[in-house]
Amino acid sequence: MFEAVEELIGEHADLEKQLADPAVHADQANARKLNKRYAELTPIVTSYRSWRQTGDDIGTARELAVDDPDFAGEVKELEKQREELTERLRLLLVPRDPSDDKDVILEVKAGEGGEESALFAGDLLRMYLRYAERAGWKTEILDANASDLGGYKDVQVAVKAKSNHEPGLGVWARLKYEGGVHRVQRVPATESQGRIHTSAAGVLVTPEAEDVEVEIGPNDLRIDVYRSSGPGGQSVNTTDSAVRITHLPSGLVVSCQNEKSQLQNKESAMRILRSRLLAAAQEEAEREASDARRSQVRTVDRSERIRTYNFPENRISDHRVGFKAYNLDQVLDGDLDAMIQACVDADSAAKLAAAGDGS
Repeated sequence: MFEAVEELIGEHADLEKQLADPAVHADQANARKLNKRYAELTPIVTSYRSWRQTGDDIGTARELAVDDPDFAGEVKELEKQREELTERLRLLLVPRDPSDDKDVILEVKAGEGGEESALFAGDLLRMYLRYAERAGWKTEILDANASDLGGYKDVQVAVKAKSNHEPGLGVWARLKYEGGVHRVQRVPATESQGRIHTSAAGVLVTPEAEDVEVEIGPNDLRIDVYRSSGPGGQSVNTTDSAVRITHLPSGLVVSCQNEKSQLQNKESAMRILRSRLLAAAQEEAEREASDARRSQVRTVDRSERIRTYNFPENRISDHRVGFKAYNLDQVLDGDLDAMIQACVDADSAAKLAAAGDGS
């Protein structure tokens, strides 16, 4: 069991030697890459050594128990520890999403349902902002198109983790499960008869790309500028500060008008565009990968309805993993951990099963 870890231990030792060489740190990009890999391997190596040591301790305790029955209890305790270490190692060896350390750009877009859908999009945005606050993440609204009643037709927000977070526990590791169609069932503020309506809003989450990850040629972009407008169409800016960028090879179009500066809007639009291009490239790679290595939770089809928010019953349901709870008010206040963890656990179980099938 865990024969593959021996190779990782060798890689870990080699990385340790390289990082001890001052010459390696002359190339900061390479040093960061080595440090990241070293941090990823350290929990595996540490857990494996504990697992091996616990196995040796069990053997010793069993020998001693032959002459002293008091050691029988210690054997049971050590066996329990070894089972826990075995499960931890299995999870650590699950193929990791290479984007799990990344920050994200999260987009919420109103769907069918008019103003009610826009109001729900606003509720979702506040939910994610509060969740980010609980997690200690920073958020930045990149662009927003507000509706007449205070909701959002669409809004993009950058979410950034602390720089010292544990490896594999970046924003993407948690929020990647939020992409899809979110359905709401409630009596809209615009409903005079008290009838329950169903509407929806879409959420798109993409890992934020660094410049080096997405190659954009100088002739790949068409940039148009125009005047910003607010709810109802009234002008909020008398200069051409809004920016629309078209990525010609893919046809992707990104618009930003949140800032008064054309340069700031252009920078925000480029951040969104890079993240979408990176996501598109990753999804293409997922399509080409074998079924066994695809996540069973995160779907490429963004149109799939993933969750229902039922206000009359105070119920939240995630249709992918069968999660259901009756604390919708708390979830909308940012208490998303239990629901997200259900998705994480289902994803890990699917990957473990796939790894077992392939062994």
